[in-house]
Amino acid sequence: MESGQIAIHPYVIAELALGSLHDRINTLAVMDKLAGVIVASRFEVRRMIEAHSLYSRGIGLTDAHLIASCLMTPGIKLWSHDRALRNIAITLGLHAHLP
Repeated sequence: MESGQIAIHPYVIAELALGSLHDRINTLAVMDKLAGVIVASRFEVRRMIEAHSLYSRGIGLTDAHLIASCLMTPGIKLWSHDRALRNIAITLGLHAHLP
């Protein structure tokens, strides 16, 4: 993370903030310092859903925003343990292969 190779979407921070976090204050402070991705507008997300036929594929709105933002932010890859999101990222060439 110190090398600046990780970027985060504000919706991910918000989703995590809604849960139980160890060392909550510091964890959120670290996430807030990470580079951000371009945040897609609702219209851009809708167009992307239709353009890539992402309906009925097992993802939700936050996932769709992540995908749209990755498509809009140069050099960004997506890493997720979520199977549906990961499969779409692979299909779109957005999947980050991490050790």
